[in-house]
Amino acid sequence: MNWISNVVRPKIRSFLNRRDTPENLWIKCPESGQLVFYKDVEANQFVIPGSNYHMRMGANARLKLLFDDGHYEEIPVPEVSVDPLRFRDSRRYSDRLKDARAKTGLDDAVKVAFGTLDGLPVTAAVQDFDFMGGSLGMAAGEAVIRGLETAAERGAPFIMFAASGGARMQEGILSLMQLPRTTVAVEKLRRANKPYIVVLTNPTTGGVTASYAMLGDVHIAEPGALVGFAGPRVIEQTIREKLPSGFQRAEYLREHGMVDMVVHRHELRATLVNVCHVLMKAPRRAPRPTLPAPESAGAAGA
Repeated sequence: MNWISNVVRPKIRSFLNRRDTPENLWIKCPESGQLVFYKDVEANQFVIPGSNYHMRMGANARLKLLFDDGHYEEIPVPEVSVDPLRFRDSRRYSDRLKDARAKTGLDDAVKVAFGTLDGLPVTAAVQDFDFMGGSLGMAAGEAVIRGLETAAERGAPFIMFAASGGARMQEGILSLMQLPRTTVAVEKLRRANKPYIVVLTNPTTGGVTASYAMLGDVHIAEPGALVGFAGPRVIEQTIREKLPSGFQRAEYLREHGMVDMVVHRHELRATLVNVCHVLMKAPRRAPRPTLPAPESAGAAGA
């Protein structure tokens, strides 16, 4: 009797309760609550079709969408000391890093690449929020600096896709030091007379906003992106006043002059092509010639 209840019955239950579908088969829109098939969202550049809500986008997907034919050269980033402060809260910082690397397939929060955008050489860096909230630590700072230096050396525009919750607390003052270091690198790119374009995605906050994310020649924000230093709730608790509707959102910031334009993700690549060509004073690539339509069978027989 024990064998039936302890062995056979659990096996039958596990067989009946087995999930044949992956957990991420459906995505729930945070804005409307709409359930959407994951493949449909992926094909729509991670924009919910009904509500136009812009989901977060990983570094690899961003780069493939940006560069011509999805081809690019990944720029190596200098190695930094792992867990220099031997930080531990509820878990070791080194264990958190291992989990983030396994989850995203990235070495750290920022990935840098070089390729062509409509035939124009471009350097780009993408901050991936899935890697510990896109937090800025030593490795991420080195990646941003290396991207800016690569753009200056190769005479190319630099495009930064920012997404972050701020500085990485597990690295303390070493994390905060990345703010002035990246600012100096931006100045080097300016001296090389090359454009620096920032794309602000949801969310871009904290020390990242206080440094390289707001130092671009052109600032483009995705619709609904939260951009600011401290979050709205912290500000309300500090000043004890109700904030305006849409405060710190992309549309509000455009109306108040903090960003230059708000661009839908479907139009983002075309906008970046135009901005890069204008700032570089480079001629646009000639469109590919279209082949004449084949003659019909009747015309061929005649």
